[in-house]
Amino acid sequence: MEFGMFHEFQALPGETAAQSFANSFAQVDAAERWGLDAMWLAELHFAPERSVLASPMILAAAIAERTKRMKIGTAVQVLPLCHPLRLAEEVATVDQLSEGRLIFGVGRSGFAHTYATYGVDYGESRERFAETLQIVKLAFTEERFSWHGKYFTYENVRLAPKPFRQPWPEIRVAAASPDTYVEVAALGHPIFVAARTGNLSELAPLVKTYRAAWKEAGHSGDGEVFLRVPVYVAATEERAREEPRESIMHLLRYIGDRLAASAMASGARAIENRAARGQKMQTIDYEEVLRERMIVGTPASVIDRLEQLREELGLNGILAELNPGSLIPHERVLEALRLVCQEVMPRFK
Repeated sequence: MEFGMFHEFQALPGETAAQSFANSFAQVDAAERWGLDAMWLAELHFAPERSVLASPMILAAAIAERTKRMKIGTAVQVLPLCHPLRLAEEVATVDQLSEGRLIFGVGRSGFAHTYATYGVDYGESRERFAETLQIVKLAFTEERFSWHGKYFTYENVRLAPKPFRQPWPEIRVAAASPDTYVEVAALGHPIFVAARTGNLSELAPLVKTYRAAWKEAGHSGDGEVFLRVPVYVAATEERAREEPRESIMHLLRYIGDRLAASAMASGARAIENRAARGQKMQTIDYEEVLRERMIVGTPASVIDRLEQLREELGLNGILAELNPGSLIPHERVLEALRLVCQEVMPRFK
């Protein structure tokens, strides 16, 4: 089972941007030292109260240069906001710098306000995602190619450099709405699933549809599933429950407000149920959060919960959010990371 840390390069209250970068890189260095499998980078824009991680490929390149072993992933690169050829060049460059350690995680993002700020219609996000992914894959695999699509037109393109890994860095796709599970399975890519905007108990039927569609498409194996989930580990159950309380509740209210506000945005679909999910996040109580949207406890209890989820979902790995909400102090994040690496992770290897 693969163990990764989902990182937003959090901006803690009162920190300068320089301090946020320094603390985050210290956590990256510790993860490399303690044997974590992968470091996952979010993509967040125009939220200085929350994060300094607006440029995941730049930070992936920086991490590639300061590490030798750990994989570096994007979770996720927001494809509809990207220029496909520029993105393909950057991804291939990071894959070369890391000697094949990059995992190219992609998605659309649910934050319609980011699209509006960039001047991109969120209603176009699904089409732009599909077209951008097709172009990037062609750029990786073809010596020369031309493209005539709805949003982009290219003639006789040659990408340089090509990726270190062939035919491309591993591609994983975020799945949130039910139809996305089937679409990603048909493409033959592993998926990310998340508990932040829904309950862990709701994921098993969706994962089942993904794996059924995977087999129907004729792909070998079962299709890999990776869970992004808030995780907090401490020496006692009480500390594990109470230390992240303020931070995770702050995050759920923050995202719930934005999710509900986006329900009427161009491109929001009924199947996504944004208004109801946003309202739920704004009113959910902490006991339900602990049961359904987090994994918390001592190393022993976290091991038990992960074993249960692995059995229910057939998990291939996790992306542990060790500072959901950006309010947990740096030293506590480091301690939770150490416990994950040294006491939890070895039980799954």
